[in-house]
Amino acid sequence: MLIGLCGRSGSGKGYVSRLFARHGIPAIDTDAVYRDLTAPADKLSPCMTEIVSRFGAEAALSDNSLNRVYLRSIVFSGDSEALADLNGITHKYILGETMNRVRDYFGNGDSIIIIDAPLLFESNFSSICDFIVCVVAPEDISLRRIVERDGISREAALKRLNTQISNEELAERSDAVILNDDTDRVKNEVEALAKRIREINSSKL
Repeated sequence: MLIGLCGRSGSGKGYVSRLFARHGIPAIDTDAVYRDLTAPADKLSPCMTEIVSRFGAEAALSDNSLNRVYLRSIVFSGDSEALADLNGITHKYILGETMNRVRDYFGNGDSIIIIDAPLLFESNFSSICDFIVCVVAPEDISLRRIVERDGISREAALKRLNTQISNEELAERSDAVILNDDTDRVKNEVEALAKRIREINSSKL
């Protein structure tokens, strides 16, 4: 059973993912997969080759890794075409590597795996998921988390959020919603949902 975990920047998906892990449900972080695909290497990876072809040599650093600062300045500037092109390049590579890791987990005996994907619907990763969980947080909390985590201005953080699907739409398209507002309630919500997911999976077997 594949569980899609989505949420806007600053929603706290990583924390929720770690809570699920405490209940024996591991997660694959697609952001981490992306970092691996664009990490330093002896030569440009296939993913990096396409990025450089579209965005120019400045998109790669001297170690053949992704120039994140440069790319962010382009895709979060309001250029929707650039963002769509970047997603079009990267999503297929992320999906391929994610499915390799899914097979490894299944091969090791896990029967439920979370796919932690910020762009779950935009990337169409949702189509491979049996159940979708959305993590939401009030905008002021999300903004504070982004600023503290990424060291950017509140204005830049807001610009990033404005490129993403709203909390309301994510919730409408998901099977379950978790509110992560920095209270202990989220732990109880995850525990209850983990139990529900296990019951659904057992009924499928």
